[in-house]
Amino acid sequence: MKVINHFSETELIQQVQNNNRVAQKQLFDQFSPKMLSTCRQYIKDLHNAEDVMLCAFMKVFQNINQYRNDGSFEGWIRKIMIRESLSFLRSKKELDFIEDASQSVLSVVSDSYETSNDYQKLIDDLPQGCRYVFVLSVIEGYKHQEIAEMLHISVGTSKSQLAYAKKLLKQQIALIR
Repeated sequence: MKVINHFSETELIQQVQNNNRVAQKQLFDQFSPKMLSTCRQYIKDLHNAEDVMLCAFMKVFQNINQYRNDGSFEGWIRKIMIRESLSFLRSKKELDFIEDASQSVLSVVSDSYETSNDYQKLIDDLPQGCRYVFVLSVIEGYKHQEIAEMLHISVGTSKSQLAYAKKLLKQQIALIR
C-alpha cells in the first residue's frame, strides 16, 4: 500500500528544507507544469526547456533555505526558472538584440492561429531580443529597469525592444485575420 502525503505550502517548504524526498516530489509535481511553461517562453526547443527546468529545480532544492516568505513561493521559483533560462541562452550565445529595429525582417506567419500553442508560435517568431523583453515585461510583469539588469542591456534598449515586439505582433496578427 502506497502512502501519499499532501503538505500545505508552509509544510511543504519546511519538509523540502529537511530534504524530504516525498515533499520534493510533491513540490516538483505541483509546480513543474507552470515552470516548464515559464522556461518555454524563453527557449523554443521543448527538450532544452525541460532540461533547463530540471536544472532550475535542482537550484530550488539546493537554495530552498534562502526562501524568506517574502512574496509568493511560486514567484520565487519562477524567478529561478527565468534566470536559469536566461543563463542557458547566454551560454548558447542566443541572447541577441536588434540595434536598429528597422533592419529586421518580419518572419513568415502561417495561416491558422487558433490555440494557445499558436499564440506561443507568434511569440516564438519574434526576434530573440524582442521575445525575451516581451515575455519579461508583458507576461512576467518586470519593469524595464529590472529587465535591463537581468539581460545586461540599457533601459532604452529594453523599451525599444518591447515597442518593436508589440509592433511585430500587431503585424503578424493583422496578416492572419
